[in-house]
Parts: sequence; structure tokens; C-alpha cells
Amino acid sequence: MSLEKLEKRTVISPEGKQIIVEPLKDYYSQELPSVEKPSHFGVVEKFMNWARANSIDVVAYGTGCGSIELRPLFAPRYDAMRFGIAMRPTARQSNLIIVSGYAAVKTLKRIIRVYEQMPAPKYVVALGSCTINGGMYYDSYNTINRLDYYLPVDIYIAGCMPRPEALLAGFDQLKKQIKAGDGEGANKYAENFEWYKANQKKIIKDWDMPDYNW
Repeated sequence: MSLEKLEKRTVISPEGKQIIVEPLKDYYSQELPSVEKPSHFGVVEKFMNWARANSIDVVAYGTGCGSIELRPLFAPRYDAMRFGIAMRPTARQSNLIIVSGYAAVKTLKRIIRVYEQMPAPKYVVALGSCTINGGMYYDSYNTINRLDYYLPVDIYIAGCMPRPEALLAGFDQLKKQIKAGDGEGANKYAENFEWYKANQKKIIKDWDMPDYNW
């Protein structure tokens, strides 16, 4: 979104009325992310974590070359849906984003925006060495080297690219983490928001988004 589109302006509604639009107030939150503590404790919270672990909704956004491995994951041979894992069309319906391999700086901007629009609790799974140290693109000017500098990563899945079996193993590990109450990436992001945002702006030179995208 260009900076001009974020400026206050007057538009005409379908009924012919003039409406004042302030995009930063009307389209985006003006509040910093906050830490969300468990609303329940004991057995109830354990049950909710069990339910969260068995209803993982993946935003259908292929961020890199590893996206090719996600297609067979949901085909009949592997059928990830039998494990409570489903693809969703929008960020608002999802609680997991998979960064599938290398992330170009241009793509990182979109990944951040998608992640921030997802409802908490939310999780990040990173595929391959590119998300850890840049992989074969470690010295490239237009790809990032460490995803955890920009978003909180819950699970790394090794491989270039990981096969569907590895992805299922990674999902199983994520489920265990969520059931144990350790899926706190969204809270980590809120607690260290200024640090994450500073890292994001340092590498994304044409920052033309509001700081709060949810």
C-alpha cells in the first residue's frame, strides 16, 4: 500500500454520500500488540490446548520454493486433514503460517503483514536451512538469513526441501508444543515488538506500511 493511500480523504459511497476515510484508523489497529495470558487454568486450559493442537489452520500462502511440498501433503496419499490440519484462504481464518524456504525481502514484507493479521494464538513453521542461515542464498542481497530476527519461529523443519513425511513430523512436534502450553510465539512477538519492528525496518528499505497491521 502506497503512503498516498494511507492519507485522510473523502470518498463517495454507492448511495452518493460523502464519507471521510482515515485508513490508519479505519483499516488498522492503533494499539500495540499485548500479551494474552491464559483465560483458564488447570484442566480447562489443558483441554483448550488439546483443541488448539488438533485444529491447525494453515494460511494458503506459498512464500518460497518449499511450497511445492505442501500440495502433496493435503493430497490423498498423506492427507494432513486427518491430523486436524487444514488450509485456509485468508490470514483471519488461520493460526499457522509456513515460511517455506528462502524469503526474499519483498516477500518478507507480505509475510509480516499476513502474520500480524492472524488471530492469536498463532504459530510459525520454517522450512529448510534458508530460514536458519540463508542456505544457498546466504550472501544474497535480496533474501534474509535468519527468520527468527523478524518473526518468532516455533518449529524448524530440516531439508531442502523437506518431504511431506518431514512436514508431518514437524506438525506432530508443533502439536506437542501446543499441548504443553509452549506455543507462545504471539506473546513473544508482543513482548519484543520494538526489537522485531526495528529489525524489519532495517532490512525492508521501502517500508510503506503502518506499524500495526492487524
